[in-house]
Amino acid sequence: MSASPQAAVGARLPGVGDRMWRQVPAGSRQVVVVYGERRDSPDSLVVLYERRAAGWERTAAWPAHNGRLGWTTEHRMDDERTPVGVFGLTDAGGTLGNPGSRLPYWHDDHAFASTITDDEAHAHDFDYVIAINYNRLVGAPPYDWSRPEGVEKGGGIWLHLDHGDGTSACVTIPESGMRTLLRTLDPGDRPVVVMGDRERLMS
Repeated sequence: MSASPQAAVGARLPGVGDRMWRQVPAGSRQVVVVYGERRDSPDSLVVLYERRAAGWERTAAWPAHNGRLGWTTEHRMDDERTPVGVFGLTDAGGTLGNPGSRLPYWHDDHAFASTITDDEAHAHDFDYVIAINYNRLVGAPPYDWSRPEGVEKGGGIWLHLDHGDGTSACVTIPESGMRTLLRTLDPGDRPVVVMGDRERLMS
């Protein structure tokens, strides 16, 4: 269920400043924006925008969570902050079968298992995931542990199912949102995620 109605927004995405906008590839027709409430907050809003003939249109939105300690422009492994930036969305997967993903989808019961055991709140975190192309090999399964820029810069940052609070660094949304994104994001439209706290998104 979308948290906001569809609406035309014009030639630019609201709340995204010049510096961030320049990082969005010219050919992208689908952009997921993660609007973090504050630099140190785990609360955010995820909005899907799609470019139509007349301009950009907001097509869906969901309440979301990001890193427990907020956002960073210098992400490091285990810092519990989500990296600010513009990243491609090219690969998906999960512990459940493919729900109709347009992105390449890797189904594996075990590769996506939660590292938090005996906790029902996290039992379904990785039913569906979309890899955020931060420090990862594009085209590899989301669970691939390759870190092109070094292990110290972290990785394994995904869009996945929400469990009600902050994350280690991932961005989480309700299951309905994950299903919508998987069925909507099209490799031919070069989807990207633009994410950060609202202040830095406007930079």
